Amino acid sequence: MTSATRPAGPGRVDHRAAVAAQTERFAAAVRDADPATPVPTCPGWTLADLVRHAGSVQRWFAVLLRQRVQQPPTSREVDLRLPEAASGYPDWLLDSAAEAADAFAAGDPDEPMWAWGADQHARFWVRRMLFETLVHRVDAELALGLPATVDHDLAVDGVDEFLVNLPFAAVFAPGTAQLRGADRTIRFGCTDGGDEWLVRLRPDGFGVDPDGAGATADATVLGTAADLLLLLYGRLDRTAGGFELAGDQELLAHWFANSAF
Repeated sequence: MTSATRPAGPGRVDHRAAVAAQTERFAAAVRDADPATPVPTCPGWTLADLVRHAGSVQRWFAVLLRQRVQQPPTSREVDLRLPEAASGYPDWLLDSAAEAADAFAAGDPDEPMWAWGADQHARFWVRRMLFETLVHRVDAELALGLPATVDHDLAVDGVDEFLVNLPFAAVFAPGTAQLRGADRTIRFGCTDGGDEWLVRLRPDGFGVDPDGAGATADATVLGTAADLLLLLYGRLDRTAGGFELAGDQELLAHWFANSAF
């Protein structure tokens, strides 16, 4: 079965538990590191900036979950309770995840609420928080020269989450408005499993084709699930070793030039 035929949230991943686990790994990576260390995958940021961003997002999402907002929020004000010294950021990040866990426990993940993506339920925010945290954990590990591995099932779920929600991300990913085409298709496939996604570019938009299993694609990108996830998030280049590219290279160039999240 391909991911294109599964609903959002393939069911392989406990998103709540994974948020905690990814945050713990993130905090462990940066605990003894220099907060001023540059983060090459987030140009202009230091480790302190990266941790502050990740924890702030977790606390903001936790507020949305507690309130079960039904309309787009008009303010992003939240009491971050940042420590005065960056040396306290790792523990603060763990506290951010604890606040998120409390918000998860306070309600039903299947409860309807506003979300910017495809899934208008509380579970959208738990899943989104997971991959926001995971990708920035990878950023920290890459900056520190540590192994930045990603579990296979997490990576498959992350590729699915990215591709399913990208068509709704124009507010903060304006390039997606250029992802149009006369019924042009790109297949993303995992070389370490049978998961694949067919993305169809139409004159009026783009998105994962739920009926795309086995269809011929104009261009194909194959790689391990972990590499595909990092590729989609711009942490790897498609010309890096490990990817198999086929078909319309101009179409692939157009996709990667306009799909930055």
